[in-house]
Amino acid sequence: PPYLFVRGEAPLGGRKCIAVVGARAASDAGRAMARRLGFELAARGFIVASGLARGIDGEAYQGALEAGGHTVAVMGCGIDVIYPAEHRALAERIIAANGALLSELPVGTQPLAENFPTRNRILSGLCLGAVIVEAAGKSGSLIPARMAPEPDRQVFAVPGRPLSGKTSGSNRLLREGAVMVECVRDVLEELAPQLAGAGESPSTAW
Repeated sequence: PPYLFVRGEAPLGGRKCIAVVGARAASDAGRAMARRLGFELAARGFIVASGLARGIDGEAYQGALEAGGHTVAVMGCGIDVIYPAEHRALAERIIAANGALLSELPVGTQPLAENFPTRNRILSGLCLGAVIVEAAGKSGSLIPARMAPEPDRQVFAVPGRPLSGKTSGSNRLLREGAVMVECVRDVLEELAPQLAGAGESPSTAW
């Protein structure tokens, strides 16, 4: 986009960033996995990015903040319009922890449905990769993954039960070649060559 509105401190210069996204109506297991990934990625120095939605997004932020890490929320509305409203306190915690709310939309823009797919290209562009924790077959959470397959972008997915409609989309990503994630080490191992190429010692990521 030609410009971004930022509220808070956008800690992106030279920092490694991972998106953790997924279903709003997430299962208990999916929520626990997102929180764990958020915590462990943040503890290893990654910025955790997501969309401030209910479910997986919110849990990833909670984990990262518990680890004392930095987070970024890419929004489909103006940075002064917190959506969902129940995440107002979470948004303030993100800012207080030297994180940021980002949007290409002008202040005051309401959370219209058509805004959310387009914001995902920003989320994808900011990050080294996207981890899809839970996503149904037509979930908007799959959009960052569709945008990510470039030489310097990785797609990760957490496997789910075949009979669960909540994970049919993320399981399909695995069939299409996404990297399977059962723990944070799976993410770190895949990104190690990229981090080394950027001048970081892979050992610092463990």
